[in-house]
Amino acid sequence: MDSNNDGKPTGAGKSSYDLIDVDLLFKELDLQKGAAFLDLACGSGAYCLAASAIVGEKGRVYGVDLWAEGIELLKDEAADRDLTNIEAMVSDAGKRFPLDDHLIDVCLMATVLHDFVEDNIDQAVLHETARVVKSDGVLAIMEFKKIDGPPGPPRHIRLSPGQVDDLLTPFGFKQIHFAEVGPSNYLLLYRKV
Repeated sequence: MDSNNDGKPTGAGKSSYDLIDVDLLFKELDLQKGAAFLDLACGSGAYCLAASAIVGEKGRVYGVDLWAEGIELLKDEAADRDLTNIEAMVSDAGKRFPLDDHLIDVCLMATVLHDFVEDNIDQAVLHETARVVKSDGVLAIMEFKKIDGPPGPPRHIRLSPGQVDDLLTPFGFKQIHFAEVGPSNYLLLYRKV
């Protein structure tokens, strides 16, 4: 992932977690006990921490981000809470993730796909995502509605649901659900076919 002027990856330190209805998001994701969950470009891992309790001890939560400081914050918080089912790792989303093929039941990209598009790494990220998500697995894309902000990026950077479809379809993902998860955000669920 490209960096901005301060050396951090695009969007580092920003989170949509406080902008959305988190309970509704996880209801829509329908995470199950024992599932493998990936938060791609997880930042400091708020979604990972929430998913940990849902997937339980037999489940696994993977947080991947290029922002090393955020990964350290996630590791520290997981240790403080004695959460042993979270694996946080520094990795560039535009390169090979340190995860096995067909490992992930549910992958979440929370308000990051537009950054990948802006950084011109969306194709590499989606190729890797398709590699790690199981057949019949779910890719959840949460983005900002294509309206003027704040919050969120400028309108011209935001992705409409149609634009997201156009990006994901070539990688074997089929849209199965749309939901609004906050005044500024929508969620699209895709099944890997």
